Amino acid sequence: MLATRARKGLVTVALFAAVLVACFILDQLSNRYFTRLLSVDPRDIDGLDGIVFAPLLHADAAHLTSNIFPLVIFGFLAFLDGARRFTLAVAMSWGASGLGAWLFGFGPTIGASGVIFGLFTYLLARGFYNRNWKQIALAAVLFLVYGSILWGVLPLGNSGISWQAHLFGAMGGLGAAVVLRQQRRHTQRAGTTKGEPTGSPFT
Repeated sequence: MLATRARKGLVTVALFAAVLVACFILDQLSNRYFTRLLSVDPRDIDGLDGIVFAPLLHADAAHLTSNIFPLVIFGFLAFLDGARRFTLAVAMSWGASGLGAWLFGFGPTIGASGVIFGLFTYLLARGFYNRNWKQIALAAVLFLVYGSILWGVLPLGNSGISWQAHLFGAMGGLGAAVVLRQQRRHTQRAGTTKGEPTGSPFT
């Protein structure tokens, strides 16, 4: 089961990375037409579509590569929980990040970093909600290696960096951990009532 999820997770995050690269190339070939058209433009009705499309766009190659690697790592680890949980964590991080940038941002916003912050906080929080020592141990390792990125949720005067997208993306990831914990409790109660096992630590 875990090996199957790992294979599917690798394929999923590889495809996600390929889509980001393809979008970047297309945007560059069009002289950044899609960036101008589909960025999150704060408090502008025409900029609402950026909530959906902006995470697919990046300013330059350095911006793209700095996002792809943590996105692949965090996305793969989140996928080990299953496709449904991975999808919900990504969707909540994606939507919350874009909405936060639209409501509170100060300029056009693009990039997948809000999703990255969401997946990161999801991975940090899920073990505590699930009371799963393996997930807590993984969270500790991730925090030691990547914990410094959490400074990105603060308004520290970093020009051109949307801390609003980071902060709300992180909140979306925490929200996903809460929602999925509540669903797990419901499943466990139903399984206990029916006399069925409640599942492995990886579900």
